[in-house]
Amino acid sequence: MNEITTDEVKQLLENKEEVNLLDVREPEEIEQGHIPGIKHIPLGSLEERKDELSQDQEHVVICRSGNRSGKAVQYLEQHGFNAKNMVGGMLDWNGPVERS
Repeated sequence: MNEITTDEVKQLLENKEEVNLLDVREPEEIEQGHIPGIKHIPLGSLEERKDELSQDQEHVVICRSGNRSGKAVQYLEQHGFNAKNMVGGMLDWNGPVERS
């Protein structure tokens, strides 16, 4: 499984590089705080909504700790997507956060 650290994601965002952030947490978790610019698809909806994602782009998948995002990355890779798990998830994130 491909992985990326929270510091690496933060650096990409600071460098204004194109990063496709996919947050697979539940809506109430998103409301408590999320990285600006995410696409939100809860893990339980990923199978039915995967067509909303481009297979031509890399996706950085985010959850609270890295467990659900790891499952999402495995699923996406099995379906031809290029995805990386943000290890440590939002628990390790020390960059900007938006609240809903």
